[in-house]
Amino acid sequence: MHDICLNMAPMVQNFDPEDLFSRRCIWVNGPVIVGAGPSGLAVAAGLKDQGVPFIILERANCIASLWQNRTYDRLKLHLPKQFCQLPNFPFPEDFPEYPTKFQFISYLESYANHFNIAPQFNETVQSAKYDETFGLWRVKTISRRKGPSSAAECEVEYICRWLVVATGENSEKVVPEFEGLGDFGGRVMHACEYKSGEGFAGQKVLVVGCGNSGMEVSLDLCNHNAKPSMVVRSSVHVLPREVFGKSTFEVAVMLMKRLPLWMVDKILLILARLILGNVEKYGLKRPSVGPLEFKHTAGKTPVLDIGALEKIRSGKIKVVPGIRRFLPGKVELVDGQVLQIDSVVLATGYHSNVPSWLKENEFFSNDGIPRNPFPNGWKGKGGLYAVGFTRRGLSGASLDAINVAHDIAKSWKEETKQKRKTVAARHRRCISHF
Repeated sequence: MHDICLNMAPMVQNFDPEDLFSRRCIWVNGPVIVGAGPSGLAVAAGLKDQGVPFIILERANCIASLWQNRTYDRLKLHLPKQFCQLPNFPFPEDFPEYPTKFQFISYLESYANHFNIAPQFNETVQSAKYDETFGLWRVKTISRRKGPSSAAECEVEYICRWLVVATGENSEKVVPEFEGLGDFGGRVMHACEYKSGEGFAGQKVLVVGCGNSGMEVSLDLCNHNAKPSMVVRSSVHVLPREVFGKSTFEVAVMLMKRLPLWMVDKILLILARLILGNVEKYGLKRPSVGPLEFKHTAGKTPVLDIGALEKIRSGKIKVVPGIRRFLPGKVELVDGQVLQIDSVVLATGYHSNVPSWLKENEFFSNDGIPRNPFPNGWKGKGGLYAVGFTRRGLSGASLDAINVAHDIAKSWKEETKQKRKTVAARHRRCISHF
């Protein structure tokens, strides 16, 4: 990686002179990876194994910033660790089957150290655009560097042959608009800001959302003597985390090797009914299609119950319908109920931020997800790749990372070999003139 002025002089004619001198320009002899979460680290490890140089750009000040900065303390992996490990690096044997958030962060830090991966932190990508004339990507960033007394910002432009988008499906929080929320007067936070129910003891808390986060936040609030009401606006699949001592996910994977998806869905629903009973009578309406089909078509992950359902049955977690509007210290629901509440936690999910910076609309859709479904959504045109958008968790991201690293390494080695041949030919011509 070195200054473009020395290595890419022919390209200067394509730059605005003012643009050129207002920022550092850096040529990367390999891919630029955007994002230092599990997906970006997995690609980097694969490239490292094959001797391909790269850089990782990360807007936060640490790896896996979603896990480190935007998750609640009680969080554990929802799937057994063997389905969540990254390529070529198993979890420590002494880790439990479902590692905690802190154990998973420790694992990722060990992963980065093992493969000697050093992301460039505090560097936010502003735009990435493909230059068709030269067949190269121009990635513009704002880099924040801390000085002795203050932080300074500088603009940097990276020029590269390959671009790997590894920012994932959960880059930005989703905050719906609700009438009157500004006048509510109580505490309002997104689930990414929630750490523990410790400060909510005795409070009536409205949890908006009934996915895995909404269920777990409600359970955590309950365990800290708060009184949560969980808003269920849409249908949701609730499955037991384990079936007869085996992970439900593991059972589903095993069944899908032998049976069609619709039949596996039927079996899962029968098992869920036997173990959990009829959850619809508690206000948790099931979708019309099975959990796996719903996941594949709508991207909605089934809730794996770890104790919230018991609290719902006992009435300690109250299930309520959608919100009509907020009032000072209250919320009015769509069925006319008015609840007195002290705080609101928005477990309303996340979305991809890719459309805000990637100047491309063929490979990625408007919602920032590759248009081609898994397993064909990892490679676009012009050296563009995506990892972590499979809607299949860490195991899907790992599969994509292996494919991406292998594909880039193959191209990089071929191009490097061709460049060496060209340089050798020029060298021979130079010698022949003497």
